[in-house]
Amino acid sequence: MSWTSDEMMTVAAARALAGRTSCFVGIGAPSTAANLARRLHAPGLALIYESGTIGARPRTLPLSIGDGELAETADAVVSVPEVFNYWLQAGRIDVGFLAAAQLDRYANINTTVIGPDYRRPAVRLPGAGGAPEIAASCREVFILVRHGRRTFVEKVDFITSVGYGDGPGARERLGLRGRGPVLVVTDLGVLEPDPVSCELTLTRVHPEVTVADVQAATGWKLAVAEPVAVTEPPTGEELDLLRALKKGTLP
Repeated sequence: MSWTSDEMMTVAAARALAGRTSCFVGIGAPSTAANLARRLHAPGLALIYESGTIGARPRTLPLSIGDGELAETADAVVSVPEVFNYWLQAGRIDVGFLAAAQLDRYANINTTVIGPDYRRPAVRLPGAGGAPEIAASCREVFILVRHGRRTFVEKVDFITSVGYGDGPGARERLGLRGRGPVLVVTDLGVLEPDPVSCELTLTRVHPEVTVADVQAATGWKLAVAEPVAVTEPPTGEELDLLRALKKGTLP
Protein backbone atom coordinates (compact mmCIF):
# COMPACT_ATOMS: atom_id res chain seq x y z
CA MET A 1 0.00 0.00 0.00
CA SER A 2 1.35 3.41 -0.95
CA TRP A 3 1.21 6.53 1.22
CA THR A 4 2.01 10.22 1.08
CA SER A 5 4.69 12.02 3.06
CA ASP A 6 1.99 13.81 5.06
CA GLU A 7 0.40 10.47 5.95
CA MET A 8 3.77 9.15 7.12
CA MET A 9 4.23 12.26 9.26
CA THR A 10 0.78 11.92 10.84
CA VAL A 11 1.23 8.21 11.54
CA ALA A 12 4.66 8.77 13.12
CA ALA A 13 3.23 11.48 15.37
CA ALA A 14 0.28 9.30 16.38
CA ARG A 15 2.59 6.43 17.33
CA ALA A 16 4.58 8.77 19.59
CA LEU A 17 1.46 9.26 21.74
CA ALA A 18 1.30 5.59 22.72
CA GLY A 19 1.13 5.26 26.50
CA ARG A 20 0.22 8.92 27.10
CA THR A 21 -2.92 9.79 29.03
CA SER A 22 -3.62 13.44 28.19
CA CYS A 23 -2.88 15.69 25.22
CA PHE A 24 -3.56 19.39 24.65
CA VAL A 25 -4.42 19.42 20.97
CA GLY A 26 -4.04 22.07 18.30
CA ILE A 27 -6.30 22.20 15.24
CA GLY A 28 -5.05 20.86 11.91
CA ALA A 29 -2.33 18.23 11.62
CA PRO A 30 -1.87 17.85 15.40
CA SER A 31 -5.58 17.12 15.82
CA THR A 32 -5.50 14.52 13.06
CA ALA A 33 -2.53 12.75 14.65
CA ALA A 34 -4.03 12.90 18.15
CA ASN A 35 -7.37 11.49 17.00
CA LEU A 36 -5.62 8.70 15.11
CA ALA A 37 -3.63 7.89 18.25
CA ARG A 38 -6.75 7.78 20.44
CA ARG A 39 -8.42 5.33 18.11
CA LEU A 40 -5.42 3.07 17.60
CA HIS A 41 -2.27 3.58 19.68
CA ALA A 42 -3.50 5.27 22.87
CA PRO A 43 -7.13 4.32 23.56
CA GLY A 44 -7.00 5.88 27.03
CA LEU A 45 -5.77 9.26 25.72
CA ALA A 46 -7.86 12.24 26.86
CA LEU A 47 -7.93 14.93 24.19
CA ILE A 48 -8.14 18.46 25.56
CA TYR A 49 -8.88 21.44 23.34
CA GLU A 50 -8.33 25.11 24.12
CA SER A 51 -12.06 25.85 24.04
CA GLY A 52 -12.54 23.91 27.29
CA THR A 53 -13.48 20.44 26.04
CA ILE A 54 -11.91 17.64 28.09
CA GLY A 55 -11.92 14.04 26.90
CA ALA A 56 -13.32 14.90 23.46
CA ARG A 57 -14.02 11.95 21.13
CA PRO A 58 -14.89 13.63 17.83
CA ARG A 59 -16.39 11.40 15.16
CA THR A 60 -15.14 13.81 12.49
CA LEU A 61 -12.05 16.02 12.60
CA PRO A 62 -12.94 19.40 14.14
CA LEU A 63 -12.73 22.46 11.93
CA SER A 64 -11.81 24.71 14.86
CA ILE A 65 -11.54 24.65 18.66
CA GLY A 66 -15.14 25.89 18.68
CA ASP A 67 -16.49 23.00 16.62
CA GLY A 68 -19.67 21.69 18.28
CA GLU A 69 -18.49 18.12 17.71
CA LEU A 70 -15.90 18.60 20.46
CA ALA A 71 -18.40 19.74 23.09
CA GLU A 72 -20.95 17.12 22.08
CA THR A 73 -18.50 14.23 22.53
CA ALA A 74 -16.48 15.52 25.52
CA ASP A 75 -16.47 14.10 29.05
CA ALA A 76 -16.68 17.67 30.33
CA VAL A 77 -16.78 21.23 29.04
CA VAL A 78 -15.19 23.84 31.29
CA SER A 79 -14.34 27.50 30.91
CA VAL A 80 -11.22 28.62 29.07
CA PRO A 81 -9.73 30.10 32.28
CA GLU A 82 -10.18 26.73 33.99
CA VAL A 83 -8.50 24.85 31.14
CA PHE A 84 -5.49 27.13 31.32
CA ASN A 85 -5.26 27.88 35.05
CA TYR A 86 -6.20 24.51 36.53
CA TRP A 87 -5.25 21.99 33.87
CA LEU A 88 -2.49 23.46 31.70
CA GLN A 89 -0.50 25.89 33.87
CA ALA A 90 -0.61 23.51 36.83
CA GLY A 91 1.31 20.90 34.79
CA ARG A 92 -1.50 18.35 34.66
CA ILE A 93 -1.24 17.61 30.91
CA ASP A 94 1.22 15.06 29.54
CA VAL A 95 1.75 16.34 25.99
CA GLY A 96 1.08 19.54 24.12
CA PHE A 97 0.84 19.21 20.34
CA LEU A 98 1.94 22.30 18.35
CA ALA A 99 2.62 23.39 14.79
CA ALA A 100 4.95 26.15 13.56
CA ALA A 101 5.47 28.61 10.73
CA GLN A 102 9.16 28.90 11.65
CA LEU A 103 11.31 26.71 13.89
CA ASP A 104 14.97 27.16 14.84
CA ARG A 105 17.68 24.80 16.07
CA TYR A 106 16.52 25.23 19.68
CA ALA A 107 12.89 24.44 18.80
CA ASN A 108 11.68 28.01 19.33
CA ILE A 109 8.41 28.51 17.45
CA ASN A 110 7.23 31.50 15.42
CA THR A 111 3.55 31.83 14.53
CA THR A 112 3.41 35.64 14.73
CA VAL A 113 5.20 37.46 11.88
CA ILE A 114 7.55 36.76 8.98
CA GLY A 115 10.15 39.46 8.43
CA PRO A 116 12.43 41.55 10.65
CA ASP A 117 9.95 44.40 11.25
CA TYR A 118 7.14 43.44 13.62
CA ARG A 119 5.08 46.52 12.71
CA ARG A 120 5.49 46.04 8.94
CA PRO A 121 6.04 42.30 8.45
CA ALA A 122 6.21 40.53 5.12
CA VAL A 123 3.48 38.23 6.46
CA ARG A 124 1.39 38.58 9.60
CA LEU A 125 0.52 35.12 10.88
CA PRO A 126 -2.47 34.04 13.04
CA GLY A 127 -0.51 34.65 16.23
CA ALA A 128 -0.03 32.89 19.52
CA GLY A 129 -3.39 31.65 20.73
CA GLY A 130 -2.67 29.27 23.59
CA ALA A 131 0.62 28.00 22.14
CA PRO A 132 2.99 29.92 24.48
CA GLU A 133 1.25 28.47 27.53
CA ILE A 134 1.26 24.97 26.02
CA ALA A 135 4.99 25.26 25.27
CA ALA A 136 5.68 26.54 28.77
CA SER A 137 3.54 24.27 30.92
CA CYS A 138 2.82 20.88 29.35
CA ARG A 139 5.07 18.15 30.70
CA GLU A 140 6.33 17.57 27.15
CA VAL A 141 5.73 19.18 23.75
CA PHE A 142 5.52 17.53 20.34
CA ILE A 143 5.84 19.69 17.21
CA LEU A 144 4.32 18.56 13.92
CA VAL A 145 5.40 20.46 10.81
CA ARG A 146 6.41 19.98 7.16
CA HIS A 147 10.15 20.15 6.63
CA GLY A 148 11.51 22.96 4.45
CA ARG A 149 13.99 25.84 4.57
CA ARG A 150 11.24 28.44 4.94
CA THR A 151 10.19 26.70 8.16
CA PHE A 152 13.47 25.36 9.57
CA VAL A 153 15.43 28.60 9.86
CA GLU A 154 18.69 29.62 11.52
CA LYS A 155 16.84 32.18 13.65
CA VAL A 156 13.10 32.70 13.94
CA ASP A 157 11.85 36.19 13.12
CA PHE A 158 9.80 36.23 16.33
CA ILE A 159 9.67 33.85 19.30
CA THR A 160 6.01 33.13 19.86
CA SER A 161 6.51 29.97 21.93
CA VAL A 162 9.76 29.21 23.71
CA GLY A 163 11.48 25.92 23.00
CA TYR A 164 14.98 25.98 24.49
CA GLY A 165 15.55 29.72 24.07
CA ASP A 166 19.24 30.33 23.41
CA GLY A 167 20.31 26.89 24.63
CA PRO A 168 20.98 25.00 27.86
CA GLY A 169 19.48 26.56 30.98
CA ALA A 170 17.17 28.97 29.16
CA ARG A 171 13.92 27.32 30.24
CA GLU A 172 15.07 27.15 33.84
CA ARG A 173 16.03 30.84 33.83
CA LEU A 174 12.59 31.71 32.52
CA GLY A 175 10.90 29.58 35.17
CA LEU A 176 9.07 27.37 32.68
CA ARG A 177 7.41 24.33 34.24
CA GLY A 178 7.47 21.80 31.38
CA ARG A 179 10.39 19.98 29.76
CA GLY A 180 9.76 21.70 26.44
CA PRO A 181 9.84 20.16 22.97
CA VAL A 182 10.98 16.54 23.09
CA LEU A 183 9.98 15.53 19.57
CA VAL A 184 9.69 17.25 16.20
CA VAL A 185 7.93 15.11 13.61
CA THR A 186 8.13 16.20 9.98
CA ASP A 187 7.31 14.73 6.60
CA LEU A 188 10.99 13.74 6.27
CA GLY A 189 11.88 12.37 9.68
CA VAL A 190 12.07 12.92 13.42
CA LEU A 191 14.26 15.33 15.40
CA GLU A 192 14.90 15.31 19.15
CA PRO A 193 16.82 17.76 21.34
CA ASP A 194 20.32 16.77 22.36
CA PRO A 195 20.31 16.25 26.15
CA VAL A 196 23.40 18.47 26.60
CA SER A 197 23.25 21.15 23.91
CA CYS A 198 19.41 21.20 23.54
CA GLU A 199 19.98 21.49 19.78
CA LEU A 200 17.57 19.60 17.55
CA THR A 201 19.19 16.42 16.26
CA LEU A 202 18.00 14.18 13.45
CA THR A 203 17.34 10.76 14.99
CA ARG A 204 15.15 9.12 12.39
CA VAL A 205 14.33 9.40 8.69
CA HIS A 206 11.17 8.17 7.05
CA PRO A 207 11.28 5.45 4.36
CA GLU A 208 13.05 6.51 1.13
CA VAL A 209 14.36 9.72 2.77
CA THR A 210 18.11 10.28 3.21
CA VAL A 211 20.02 12.36 5.75
CA ALA A 212 21.10 14.57 2.83
CA ASP A 213 17.43 15.20 1.97
CA VAL A 214 16.76 16.41 5.51
CA GLN A 215 19.90 18.59 5.61
CA ALA A 216 18.95 20.18 2.29
CA ALA A 217 15.57 21.13 3.78
CA THR A 218 17.08 22.65 6.94
CA GLY A 219 18.37 26.22 7.25
CA TRP A 220 21.31 25.37 9.54
CA LYS A 221 24.01 22.71 9.84
CA LEU A 222 21.92 19.90 11.24
CA ALA A 223 23.20 17.66 14.03
CA VAL A 224 22.73 14.00 13.13
CA ALA A 225 22.56 11.03 15.48
CA GLU A 226 24.75 7.99 14.91
CA PRO A 227 23.16 5.79 13.78
CA VAL A 228 20.02 7.31 12.28
CA ALA A 229 17.00 5.01 12.56
CA VAL A 230 14.42 4.50 9.81
CA THR A 231 10.71 4.87 10.58
CA GLU A 232 8.56 1.78 10.10
CA PRO A 233 6.21 2.32 7.14
CA PRO A 234 2.53 2.93 7.90
CA THR A 235 0.47 -0.23 8.27
CA GLY A 236 -2.67 -0.84 6.28
CA GLU A 237 -4.72 -0.41 9.45
CA GLU A 238 -3.13 2.96 10.20
CA LEU A 239 -3.70 4.23 6.67
CA ASP A 240 -7.29 2.98 6.47
CA LEU A 241 -8.17 4.62 9.77
CA LEU A 242 -6.37 7.86 8.93
CA ARG A 243 -8.12 8.16 5.56
CA ALA A 244 -11.50 7.38 7.09
CA LEU A 245 -10.89 10.09 9.71
CA LYS A 246 -10.16 12.65 7.03
CA LYS A 247 -13.19 11.64 4.97
CA GLY A 248 -15.45 11.66 8.00
CA THR A 249 -16.64 8.12 7.35
CA LEU A 250 -15.95 6.61 10.79
CA PRO A 251 -18.95 5.52 12.92
